[in-house]
Amino acid sequence: MFGAQPHIVARLPLSGVEKERLFVAAREVLTRAYAPYSKFHVGAAVLAASGAIYAGCNVENASYGLTICAERSAISAGVAAEGASFKIRAVAVFNGNDAPCSPCGACRQVIFEFGPDADVIFQGRQGLEHSTAHALLPAGFTL
Repeated sequence: MFGAQPHIVARLPLSGVEKERLFVAAREVLTRAYAPYSKFHVGAAVLAASGAIYAGCNVENASYGLTICAERSAISAGVAAEGASFKIRAVAVFNGNDAPCSPCGACRQVIFEFGPDADVIFQGRQGLEHSTAHALLPAGFTL
C-alpha cells in the first residue's frame, strides 16, 4: 500500500556492551574494504533487533556507480542471515581516514527501510555523532 508506515522497532537505549561490540565490528571490517580508487575505507556494523551484529565494508568498482557502501553491505548481510524479518536497532559507521562521514542518501534510505527509529552513529566534525534514521531522512520513502 502506497504511503504505509514501515515497521518500527521499539527504541531501546544501547548498552555499553552493545556499543562496544558494534564499534569493534565496524572498525575491524573497514580494514577489509576494497577501495583502490578512492582509498577511502569504510566499515559499518548493524545491530539487529535479534541482537546479532552484521558487518560490511565498501566495495568499489571501476564502474563507480556499481560501488556498494559499507552500510548497505552490512544490511545485506543481515537480510541474508535473517530474511524479511530483519530489523535494525543501531548502525555504526567508521572510516580509515577519521574524516566526517555520515551515511549517503542511498544508505539513509536503506537504513530507514529496516529501522526508521534506529540509532545511527557516525564520525562527525567533532567526534562521534548520534542520530536516528528518521532524523537523517525525515521524508523517507515507503510503500
